[in-house]
This record gives sequence, C-alpha cells and structure tokens, in this order.
Amino acid sequence: MNKLIPSAFLASLAWMAAAPALAQDACPNRGDLDALYCDANKDMVADVPTDPAKWKNPSTLVFTYTPVEDPAKYENIFKPFTDYLGQCTGKKVVFFQVQNNAAQIEAMRSGRLHVGGFSTGPTVFAVNKAGAIPFSVKGDAKGFQGYNLITIVKASSPYKTVADLKGKKVAHTAPSSNSGHLAPLALLPGQGITPGKDYEIKFSGKHDQSTLGVGTGDYDAAHVASDVFERMAERGQIKEADFRIIYRSQRFPTSSFAYAHDLAPELANKMLKCFADFRFPPDMQKNFDGADRFVTINYARDWDVVRTVDKAAAANGKK
Repeated sequence: MNKLIPSAFLASLAWMAAAPALAQDACPNRGDLDALYCDANKDMVADVPTDPAKWKNPSTLVFTYTPVEDPAKYENIFKPFTDYLGQCTGKKVVFFQVQNNAAQIEAMRSGRLHVGGFSTGPTVFAVNKAGAIPFSVKGDAKGFQGYNLITIVKASSPYKTVADLKGKKVAHTAPSSNSGHLAPLALLPGQGITPGKDYEIKFSGKHDQSTLGVGTGDYDAAHVASDVFERMAERGQIKEADFRIIYRSQRFPTSSFAYAHDLAPELANKMLKCFADFRFPPDMQKNFDGADRFVTINYARDWDVVRTVDKAAAANGKK
C-alpha cells in the first residue's frame, strides 16, 4: 500500500519549504527539520515545545488516515478504533477526510490535525515539515507490517546476484514507485550494479506486469514489491517456484501513525497507551491484511531505509 511518491505530491510540498517560519530560539540542532521545530535530543523528530504554554490539549482529537481509495471508506473502517480512542482518552474524536498527502501534512503543520496515518514515503515529509512524531505501524504479534524490494528472475535463469544483470533486460515499474524504481536506484549501486548505467531501465507500468514479464521472458529480471509478489502467488496468478529472488532489501514499513509534536505530553502518553492496547476487530483485520494491532516503532531506526531512498531520489532529481 502507498508505495508511490508522485512528483506532483513533492511539488505540492515546495511551498512548505519556501514559506517563512519563525525558528525556535537557541535550538542547538534541527537536522532535516523545518525551522519551526527543534531536535535538541537528535532523535530525528521534533521536540515538545519547551514552553508549556504552547502545548495543546484539545477537547476534540482530529484523526485521519493516509488518502488511499475513498476516504469515507476508511472513516468507516476505523470507526471501531476512533470510538475506542474517544473512550480511552476521554475526548471527542472526529475523522478528518483528506484527499491527498500534501493536504494531510499541511493540516498537521497548521495545527488542524492531531494524529493520523501517513504513507511510507510522505511520513518523512510529515516529520520534517509538519512536526509529526511517528510511533506505530499496523502489525501483529510478530512485528509491524512491511514489504521489501525484491529482485526476481526465472528459477531456471543463470543469474545469481544483481551484479549478474549488467547488460540484461530489467523491468522497473514506474518512475515514482519506491520499490519498483526509487529503491533500486538508491540501494543497488551498493550491490555492484547501477540501474540506467549498467542496464537500460524498462518501465512496465505495474508490479504485476513486471512479474508476469519475467515469467514470459520479456524481461531477464524485475524489481518489485515483495507483498505484491506474494499476493500474486496466493491468488494463483503465478507459481512462486517458477521464480528465484536474487536480492531482498531491508524491510520498508507500511503507513505510520504519528501525532503532532506540540500535544501536551500527558495527552500524548495517554494516547500512545490507547493505541498500544487496542486490538483490531475482525473487519479491521480483514481490511488490513491480517494486522490486529498497532506495533510500536522508532522513526530513526525503522525509517532509515526510507530516508536513504528519499535522499537518493532527491539527488538524482538534481542531476
């Protein structure tokens, strides 16, 4: 879910970078954060304001989820949780429907959104431009949900590593796809091959088309998302035994849940416990691929691979 970081989304955030902002006084460290925020403890997310007068403790908590498909659908899916969150915190909770990632990030930056789910890539922008503090990802007792960039070849092929693909026909999905394009650009040079230099990039359009193309011999290999590949096998579209995975990246987390940095610490801590204690009812589990809980994460550690890809994509965009 949400593996794409469209260029239109990146452009729509440009005003945030250009907008004037009053920097916090005497901030010893910001890292990649906007001038509105400070990161004195260097954990890569915005610190709580040092002035308690700037803490927010609203009577109504505004919650949203990353804009995928129909926002109204997700308002209904999350209703068991938002009802619970209201009871747990003693606050009224409303679901805020957003139509795109930039609008969601702007809502938190402007103080109109208190907590919500952000897509994998846009989580970085939410942290840096809106002071979001990611704290959990959907998952189960084994850990958080995620996916890997995998490089697949036919099981009968002679290719054993990605370095063997020099000069071969290799499928990427689309220019804005994380696992299908941006991640290979960022991660594969460290494996001995540079896409676009050591082989000509062939855009297939979608992960399933890349996978099927390897199966039919249209491509010698393809870079795809592991969860898409697994679902194709589960649905019988492919036989997993017909393929071999020659590269698997570090795990990319799915959408994060994050709260605004300026929530009163007592409220933030109470809300974190509410998230941690909640267990998804059957309908939520069905809609979220079997996830049954919110799993605690650490942004600095668990988003490291996402930030690596983002920085490589930005560097490529400047060339």
